[in-house]
Amino acid sequence: MEHETTFTTKIDPSVLYTIARLTTMATPGVSQFAPVSFGANKLAQENQGLKIEIEDTKIYIDLYIITEVEENVRLVAETVQARVNRAITDMVGMEVANINVHITDIDLKAA
Repeated sequence: MEHETTFTTKIDPSVLYTIARLTTMATPGVSQFAPVSFGANKLAQENQGLKIEIEDTKIYIDLYIITEVEENVRLVAETVQARVNRAITDMVGMEVANINVHITDIDLKAA
């Protein structure tokens, strides 16, 4: 009789935050994350414009960003969604169920 061995890998949520943050900031047209508050009981990293929720094996992401003035905000948002989705899927193999990009402001200092 063969014994079936099951292995599991757990990803610390801070890894997901790091992947999403670095990927977003590396996207052309993104100036910075927007400071938002998600309440006193949330992780400190969520107050830096990034919120990630994990339900079962699916990831739900909200990104609050400020774009550069000369960029098309819709294209920047779509690019961020695609790049973050690919980065998380490729690096940790988890399914990204939803990525919401909230454009909270436009950086006029770059103009």
